[in-house]
Amino acid sequence: IYQTACYQFKDTGHAADLFSLDQLGYVYSRLTNPTVDALQKRIAALEGGTGATACSSGISAILLALFNLLQSGDEFVTSSRIYGGTVNMLKNSVKQFGWKAVFVDPMNLDEVKAAITDKTRAIYAESFANPEGHCCDIEALATIAHDAGIPLIIDNTMATPYLIRPIEWGADVVISSTTKFMCGNGSSMGGVVVEGGKFDWSQNDKFPLMAGPEPSYNNINLHEKFGDQAFTVRCHAVGLRDLGNCQSPMNAYMTLNGLETLALRMERHSENALTVANWLTEHPDVSWVSYCGLPSSKNFATASKYSHKGYGAVFTFGAKGGYEAAKTIVESVEMIRHVANIGDTRTLIIHPASTTHSQLTPEMQEQVGSGPSVLRISIGIEHVDDIIADLNQAIAKAS
Repeated sequence: IYQTACYQFKDTGHAADLFSLDQLGYVYSRLTNPTVDALQKRIAALEGGTGATACSSGISAILLALFNLLQSGDEFVTSSRIYGGTVNMLKNSVKQFGWKAVFVDPMNLDEVKAAITDKTRAIYAESFANPEGHCCDIEALATIAHDAGIPLIIDNTMATPYLIRPIEWGADVVISSTTKFMCGNGSSMGGVVVEGGKFDWSQNDKFPLMAGPEPSYNNINLHEKFGDQAFTVRCHAVGLRDLGNCQSPMNAYMTLNGLETLALRMERHSENALTVANWLTEHPDVSWVSYCGLPSSKNFATASKYSHKGYGAVFTFGAKGGYEAAKTIVESVEMIRHVANIGDTRTLIIHPASTTHSQLTPEMQEQVGSGPSVLRISIGIEHVDDIIADLNQAIAKAS
């Protein structure tokens, strides 16, 4: 663990080369750190990318990716079926930068196409959507994006590269909250931006930040100088430098440890989730289950196209008694944890309408699948019989 803020230079020439980007190396841990770099290289390899930038959280990874693409007055098209915190950030907070988010249903490809204008600089979606668990059609979204000369950004937090590798299906940038499944035990915050390396930033005049003069580095053209790693270099050299949202070495170390069991955990998460989802569909006090791993799901075919090893750990279900019944279930679980997180080894549950999605209007809550009766559950790796037993007794109390 390189728990250090700065690094000693060999001589003045070495320092000058690092500060001018004529040589890449370690200057200051806000930009680069050996422990964090090890994490970046492993995640880039897992996702099949050319480079990666680790940062302080999943939300900061979204900000970092958009920071490379958008200037004041620019727009981006985003899925409405995404994490509530992301919806709030993209709907409200990014307005302070002069950016505009245009929300669409990613399942309606005509709606996605219609939302693209001359000001659009990217399409953003989640591979498996949080909280519903729906899988977007990555290949189709990539085609729409590339026909418009813009990149596709996919948040792969819920699937992880064990289940889906979006770059193989045309995604240009992949982001994840490493806080979730990559770390795996809820101990360490982090996010990551992975560059696919195939997008041509010089194909049009839409991306001057990537393929125009960079004033803070002697007006170099980052795409010309760094090619398929230009996006990653700018994330570090400009993004982390000026936004300051770097990941700590300790959190990177904890996440590196978590990655060692990612495949084992995702396999167990997915197996348990499918068993629990099937059980819930038969429960008389559950009105519906939204999980793309169920053959009855309208999204089953799309999810099966992209994921051959399972359908993830997170899904939603509806309590027949509505808002109050849903809250009672959450308050009655004993082994299952009531926390605002996903991707833990332990099973987690939450009532989105009163917590994670409470900032949204009732109409928006319904649109993103977080209405009053909805419960989001992140299935852990405990014995599946224990998970079902706890849910059973909690639902019984609610009904």
